[in-house]
Amino acid sequence: MNRVASDGMSWHLFKDIVKPAVEIGILAVGIYYVLNFVRGTRGAAVFTGFLVIALTLLAVTTFLHLQVLQWILGTFTTIFAFAVIVLFQPEIRRLLAQVGANLQVFNPVQDQRENIEVIIQTVERLAEVKIGALIALEQSVQLVDLVESSVPIDTLATPEMFETIFFPNNAIHDGGVIMKGNRITHAACIFPLTGRQDLSKSMGTRHRAAIGLSEEADCIVIVVSEETGMISYAYHGQLVRGLTLESLRAFLTSVLIKSGPETPSMWWTRVSGSLKSRPAIVQAPAPPPVPPVGK
Repeated sequence: MNRVASDGMSWHLFKDIVKPAVEIGILAVGIYYVLNFVRGTRGAAVFTGFLVIALTLLAVTTFLHLQVLQWILGTFTTIFAFAVIVLFQPEIRRLLAQVGANLQVFNPVQDQRENIEVIIQTVERLAEVKIGALIALEQSVQLVDLVESSVPIDTLATPEMFETIFFPNNAIHDGGVIMKGNRITHAACIFPLTGRQDLSKSMGTRHRAAIGLSEEADCIVIVVSEETGMISYAYHGQLVRGLTLESLRAFLTSVLIKSGPETPSMWWTRVSGSLKSRPAIVQAPAPPPVPPVGK
């Protein structure tokens, strides 16, 4: 009898220790990812200011036992939850789109490789003659709903068609194009500009639009500078500049072509990676030097 009572006490003691530890662990992980999710977004300043004010009022009302203010704060908790959804709608949509993309089973690898080669050939031709371009590769989020204006064209994506669209004297050369699968669906698109304040003022509208659209959806936006012919891409709100054709091909392959079913650990790595804040601009690593040719 005493042994049974002792075992029961040990079990209750174990639960009293483990349960708070598990709760603290879950809260710590949740807070960590929420802070990473908020950092670097357009609503970060608003969220931080509201949180500081709310915590200050909560501490004051609790210490002074101000029951009316406590009731008001409790009522505003529900409103705050809706406010968070509104403030971080683009980030939440991008996260859910990333989860949905990772759960897709069907993956036409050969079609994707052909689409990638079309993009590489297009970028190579445009960069050589310094024709500016802005190409958005649509994935799971429909991009036409995010642009301010566009011209529907629905044509097969080929390097020649891209060159025709972006040729400076063309009526629809200004703006970006949307490519879905192997087709160009819209041209002359006005993409949303990023609201980030940590960007250089010298950065042009084309690159800001690429970052802005990649913040709103899970698309890849490829940019060719008309001043320098530099190749860049924007993905998840991060702009990578100074790409070679091989580095661009490697990136597109890694994102658009999945070699097989993902394990739970691989899936979590992708999803958690999209929550982390990233620098707005990254310079692509320089290509390795070419060894001299022997005589």
